[in-house]
Amino acid sequence: MFRWCAVWIAALSVSAAAQTWDPPVGHRVTYKNVDGRELGLWILEPKDVGARDYAAERPAVLLIHGGGWVNGAPGVHNDQAKAVAAHGAVAILLQYRLLAANSHEEPRICVEDTKSAMRWIRRHASELHLDAKKIAAGGSSAGGYNAAFAAVAAGWDDPQDDLRVSARPGALVLLNPALDVHYASNLFHHDEKLSPMSYVNKDVPPMLIMSGSDDPVIHADVLRRYAAQLKAAGVRCELHIYPGQVHSFYKKEPYLSETNALMVEFLYSLGFVYR
Repeated sequence: MFRWCAVWIAALSVSAAAQTWDPPVGHRVTYKNVDGRELGLWILEPKDVGARDYAAERPAVLLIHGGGWVNGAPGVHNDQAKAVAAHGAVAILLQYRLLAANSHEEPRICVEDTKSAMRWIRRHASELHLDAKKIAAGGSSAGGYNAAFAAVAAGWDDPQDDLRVSARPGALVLLNPALDVHYASNLFHHDEKLSPMSYVNKDVPPMLIMSGSDDPVIHADVLRRYAAQLKAAGVRCELHIYPGQVHSFYKKEPYLSETNALMVEFLYSLGFVYR
């Protein structure tokens, strides 16, 4: 069994443990039943969908909270969901199973639930009036890992899922994402298959990464190398490093507004949101 670094998980989740979260915006649906528990998605529709000339099928963005896979809640990304919905896309907030505190498990169940959610959204695209080819995913920290793993790596699928339905998002919007879990030998197991950053090829979807220069968890130089590798492979990767900022910097102003604006601009350039 892969032994996750308790120090790293604590660093990822320490701020989350001290917080309470607002209820997630949108209406709730159940996307999965597991171990007698109903897991939910919160769907936020664009408010002015009737006032603009929207296509019958709209893009969607699945947003995944962080918290070191042991903390966090869907409402963490309420502000990002509102920004997406304000520009005509359907914003969807994800609830996924968390690991036990101080767990030594890999986040397999977290990725399984992320992939199940992506498949549920695609299977229900018609009734939700979504374009199944324009479903993006985004997330912060551990949530960014979940989104990126679903986008680039095989495996960690729920045995109950219909694997004929793709779980791969068409674009990624990532905030201080935990993309590399083996860059320091004194902290991480060197299993490259577990790190989304290890998958560099032309099929990686377009990606926006926003992080801080002084983030002690997600090192800026590691992200710079990854972005350079993706670009060399012909993948669009926009990397924005904010000077002097640490983990979860995007939660406070002016960075909340700035990162939301960059997210919307990036998604607009790909046709995933409207003006």
